[in-house]
Order: sequence, then structure tokens, then C-alpha cells
Amino acid sequence: MKDRKAKQQEVGQIAAQLRQQGNRVTPQRRAILRIIQEQEGHLSADEIYYLARREIPRLSLSTVYRTLDLLKDLHLVSELHLAGNHYLYEAQSGEHQHLVCVSCGKVVEFQCPHCSETHRQLAGRHGFKITGSRVELFGYCQECTSARSN
Repeated sequence: MKDRKAKQQEVGQIAAQLRQQGNRVTPQRRAILRIIQEQEGHLSADEIYYLARREIPRLSLSTVYRTLDLLKDLHLVSELHLAGNHYLYEAQSGEHQHLVCVSCGKVVEFQCPHCSETHRQLAGRHGFKITGSRVELFGYCQECTSARSN
């Protein structure tokens, strides 16, 4: 876990990146960025909206969605698509994978040391330059498995 100062520095770096690419860094965008960085988890747009409204009461949900779209387009935020039309957002971070419960939506991050090597071998074998990957394994978490067996 990163400390608060490191997270604030990351938000500042991302804000600088936005400016370099010709985007404004509004108080709303800064708040959304900070929330995503600080939470270190997978948040829905509604959760981000709820947390940001504590600071910016006049913030609209459409502003949250537009900001998330911009951050996704700039590869600063990742979007995880769950069953139905449920999306979660997280700060772009190092390579990791997800376990996703199809019952309650719980998401667990893990790192697979073999995935990087497998990707490198696949790229070499097929003459492919991999620029990113996403591994999501779907199933039932321990709590939902227990509830299903009762």
C-alpha cells in the first residue's frame, strides 16, 4: 500500500500528463483522480460519484462518466466489465489479474508470475507486440460458494 504522500504525487503526475495532452485539470477531475488513487480498489462510477460529492456537492454523475471515459482513453484508468452492465474502475497499475465472483461481484487482484513469460512467448511465436493484457477469472467467492451449498 502506498502512503498518502505518494498517492498525492501520482495524482499530480497524472494531472501534469492530462495538461500535456491538452486537457484541463478541473477540481472535479482532480477529485475523481484522487479518489481512484486513494481507494486502491475497484469502484463503480456511482461509488466514485458518491465519494466525490462529499467534496464537490454540485458534481454531476455525467461529469464522473465523462472523466472516466477520458482517463480510460488516456490509459490512466482501467475498466473492469462484470456481468450485465456493471463496470468497475481502478487506477492503472502494474500487471495483475482478477478473480471475479459472478454472484456478488467481489473482485480479488492477484499477480501471476507465469503470465508475463507466457505473454512474451506468445508474442515471439506470433510476431506480435503486446501492449497490454487483461486476465479475468470468473467463479464464486468463498462466501457465495458456502451460501450456494446450504
